[in-house]
Amino acid sequence: MDIKEKSHRLPKTFYKGDVSAAFALCLKGDLNAGFSLHNREMVSIFTNILTSVIARTGCIVPVYCFMPDHQHLIIQGTQNHSDIWKTITSYKQKSGFWMKVNNPIVRWQKDFYDHVIRRYEDMATQIKYVLDNPVRKGLVSYWHEYPFQGSIGCRIEDVLGGIL
Repeated sequence: MDIKEKSHRLPKTFYKGDVSAAFALCLKGDLNAGFSLHNREMVSIFTNILTSVIARTGCIVPVYCFMPDHQHLIIQGTQNHSDIWKTITSYKQKSGFWMKVNNPIVRWQKDFYDHVIRRYEDMATQIKYVLDNPVRKGLVSYWHEYPFQGSIGCRIEDVLGGIL
């Protein structure tokens, strides 16, 4: 008897246009082998990959945060043709390929967490949640002390101020 797994994703149309979603991508493998998303070189490589992907998909990243074994980010579509699902899957594929070539011991987990941010939800609250992750984990006392976070296509200060 075949057991069919129920899809836990929304239809792809929910990820198109002027919408936003929060994502969490986790690593798997031997994380004690020295590979971590918690260093400047990895953050630079992965933000460059993310920047190249969003340049082609009509999106911005109001916030990203690299933790040692996972990454949080919010992707926002800025145009009618924006496709945040395509953006996250392309980013995961390209960064995953980089990991496979440069450190095959560690890779992304197959799946990831996503949450489409509804219109009534406060974007600043969602962004603060991502920014406060290192504080909740005890890595820093205040989010602005953490060096492995930022935004692409906008400024975090503008988002927190309600401009975006």
